[in-house]
Amino acid sequence: MRPYLDLLQDILDNGVRKDDRTGTGTLSVFGRQYRHDLAEGFPLLTTKKLHLKSIINELIWFLSGDTNTAWLKANGVSIWDEWATETGDLGPIYGAQWTNWPTSDGASINQIDYVVECLRNNPDSRRILFHGWNVEYLPDEKVSPQENAAAGRMALPPCHLLYQFYVAAGRLSAQLYIRSSDSFLGLPYNTASLAVLTMMLAQQCDLEPGEIVITTGDSHLYLNHLDQVREQLSREPRALPRLRILRRPDSIYDYRFEDFELLDYHPHAHIAAPVAV
Repeated sequence: MRPYLDLLQDILDNGVRKDDRTGTGTLSVFGRQYRHDLAEGFPLLTTKKLHLKSIINELIWFLSGDTNTAWLKANGVSIWDEWATETGDLGPIYGAQWTNWPTSDGASINQIDYVVECLRNNPDSRRILFHGWNVEYLPDEKVSPQENAAAGRMALPPCHLLYQFYVAAGRLSAQLYIRSSDSFLGLPYNTASLAVLTMMLAQQCDLEPGEIVITTGDSHLYLNHLDQVREQLSREPRALPRLRILRRPDSIYDYRFEDFELLDYHPHAHIAAPVAV
């Protein structure tokens, strides 16, 4: 994942100091892109250890349409706790928009079903995508995430907001647009999650995994992450692991964490950093 490490160095070298919603402050650049061929290994960072269980279970949770943290907590994932109400509610965030986009007639659209249908029956389409930027439900920046969720709005607006898929020569590639990218903590999770989703869709649609492409808008490092970033950049990357899917479920919604096996993952030690809330 040398392109990811190059992005971190780019932000350190060229980032502009900017204020942000959390009050922490960032170094920021705008408009960056990197790509990875999944045939070359699973893109899980080796310069610091990542928690694959959180990444995969969060994706399964998104695909279920759930927007309450109860299932996540029951499955060992706490990454959404800071933004949830006391009862675990996050408002109509990612999963709700992905699988239950509300329509004016009171019905809803499952965008994931649409993607699977296109991949199976119209793979040359240039419209194979889904997104979560539903303007009606974006949060009010003047109040807390918990207040937004209690009012029926998203606790946070989607950062990874548009996924597009492309089929060529029997291979499925995917591009993700991230409007706001916490490049030290969030971006490695987003990259691995996109890779898992691409592998799942490829399996469901009888395709081979191809490339993943990450495109970012505001790519930033929080000022209280800079020492951690320098520590990570001082480490030599190791060989990427492999990820195997052990069974083919009946649908994209039926995967479990136990369906995945990570092989040959030998990362450097975890690097702790505070989450900007």
